[in-house]
Amino acid sequence: MKEKRLLETKLNSFKQLQSNLTECLELEELAFVENDQQVLGQVQEDLGKLSIIAGKFETECLFSGEFDSNNCFLEINAGAGGTESHDWASIMMRMYLRFAERQGFKSEIIHLINGEEAGIKSCTIKINGYQAYGWFRTESGVHRLVRISPFNAAGKRMTSFASSWVYPEIDDNIAITIDEKDLRIDTYRSSGAGGQHVNTTDSAVRITHLPTNIVTQCQNDRSQHKNKAQAMKMLKARLYELELKKRTDDINEQNASKTENGWGHQIRSYVLQPYQMVKDLRTNHETSDTKGVLDGDLEKFVSASLSMSVGNISSC
Repeated sequence: MKEKRLLETKLNSFKQLQSNLTECLELEELAFVENDQQVLGQVQEDLGKLSIIAGKFETECLFSGEFDSNNCFLEINAGAGGTESHDWASIMMRMYLRFAERQGFKSEIIHLINGEEAGIKSCTIKINGYQAYGWFRTESGVHRLVRISPFNAAGKRMTSFASSWVYPEIDDNIAITIDEKDLRIDTYRSSGAGGQHVNTTDSAVRITHLPTNIVTQCQNDRSQHKNKAQAMKMLKARLYELELKKRTDDINEQNASKTENGWGHQIRSYVLQPYQMVKDLRTNHETSDTKGVLDGDLEKFVSASLSMSVGNISSC
């Protein structure tokens, strides 16, 4: 039934696009015959908007994963480099929050550790929305920034790294058994902005799954129980994603050899000095609109990655 609903949604979207295009073309033909420049201008504007919608729909048709329609969790961690990498991690956080906003998703920061001087050391964001995981899943990897550092008194060009990791929220109907003896649960005081209660009680929760060493944390709620429940949900999602990756190791290795990419390797470079260029090293898709990309314009990068992934799977 779930697959049926997804297919019906895609088919209805296609029919709506087809209908809108037909209306625009008919109106354009009529306006051309009557030489109505005002209507012709409006039609051109409507066709531009329709082109954007069609591009997004084309990308969504590439979603083929079982959980592409689910909500997702996004983790960002600063790499080596101290303040410079902390600042880059905060820039990435803003970029992905804006990207989620562009797709109409709701975002919630459920864990955040600030840097000592600027930026953040790490954060976890929950992205809520239909096909959130589908839109974000190709963003997992290491991201490299090259710029004139605002924290370097000599004005030297610096290179910074930060990583992102995306995994889907698992539906409640999927049973994942976790043995209590395999867990270490720690509580601590929440950091960052918050009310008096948040910062003076041990409401934040950190759960460590000992066999896999997976750690999940949540501090966004005043209730320790709610934070624990959210951290457990994240842990189940991580464990399920880990199991899926184990099952597809062979395919992942083949794809990695073709794309020269994998977890822990650089997937994209953001060069702001001496020239401006953002380039995805997996697909070779690039743009000089660095401001737009850092403001959340990632649709073309996602589409290129998904297209390549579909091609690799077809050739295996």
